[in-house]
Amino acid sequence: MLIQERDTDMRKEGELRIPSGCAIAAVISRDGRRMTGEKIVRAMVPMHERSNGLGGGFAGYGIYPEYRDFYALHLFFDSRATRKECEAYLKEYFEIVQSEIIPTRKMPEITDEPIIWRYFVTPLPSQLRSLQLDEKEFVARTVMKINTETDGAYVFSSGKNMGTFKAVGFPEDVGRFYRLEEYEGYSWTAHGRYPTNTPGWWGGAHPFTLLDYSVVHNGEISSYDANRRFIEMFGYKCTLQTDTEVITYVLDYLVRVQGLTLPEAANVIAAPFWTTIAGEQDPELSARHAYLRTVFPSLLITGPFSIILGFTGGIMALNDRLKLRSMVVGEKENNVYIASEEAAIRAMEPDAENIFAPAGGEPVIIQVKEGAY
Repeated sequence: MLIQERDTDMRKEGELRIPSGCAIAAVISRDGRRMTGEKIVRAMVPMHERSNGLGGGFAGYGIYPEYRDFYALHLFFDSRATRKECEAYLKEYFEIVQSEIIPTRKMPEITDEPIIWRYFVTPLPSQLRSLQLDEKEFVARTVMKINTETDGAYVFSSGKNMGTFKAVGFPEDVGRFYRLEEYEGYSWTAHGRYPTNTPGWWGGAHPFTLLDYSVVHNGEISSYDANRRFIEMFGYKCTLQTDTEVITYVLDYLVRVQGLTLPEAANVIAAPFWTTIAGEQDPELSARHAYLRTVFPSLLITGPFSIILGFTGGIMALNDRLKLRSMVVGEKENNVYIASEEAAIRAMEPDAENIFAPAGGEPVIIQVKEGAY
């Protein structure tokens, strides 16, 4: 892809390796109350040293209420000609109800910006009937096709009533660049990147998304090749050689395609040890854990990680089984806060209560009350 050629013009990671680097954060309102993106941007300031300026990003849920029934496609383009080519392709398969540049503010800290555009679309019924696909699978395949076959175009967000905003830069600068104080959502996630294996470029910043799933990740998974080889058998295209891209597709496959619950998906990617399963007092639970480990062995994610999965109506936070990356949770009234450090939670809510560190492999799942978003 032409947009990836910018890698050679960008700063690469320094000689100093920070394996515990990267910052993640999230806030969600249990009662669906929308809040501006200012709070989540503020959370990234005390974790500035966890990033090195090679990537920052945010995902907001509930931010497009006027277009809640349409898929919001956010794209990077390397030229106007590429945008027109991609738009012509989209018109063959979707009704485009709105097309516009994503508003940004010029900042000296953010450079080499591509053309950043968004489309609110719905699949054409004739295309769904012709291919005999439901609309989510149709949109997912469209994202894969554009990202692998259209030079100079990259879809970096594709869900309903949500959007991802990312760039090369420190996260607090990226938040101001995208004017996130002008958006309101019931849930926000954030990431500050310190890449250790791949160069920094706009598409490689977190969150990584597919449909309404978004993932921010701190860590380095050693099972990347096994996870990638397995997931690519089911139509996913891993083009970025990035851990988080694979994690996003694995979760989409387990939850959307296979129909697993979020706790079950967590028990696949951060599966209990066999000794733990054997010692489980509940025979039914032990059998279920053994079944998941047996059916999905190639989707066990090994190595240090902490992730936050955003989805419509909620978030899930998860550490690796040995808890090799930091993550803390706190709350205040109807809001729940998650971050790599307590300082980030205090930046969002100075009076946060019930601060705790989740156990390794134990998911923390927060959902908005039904009908509130």
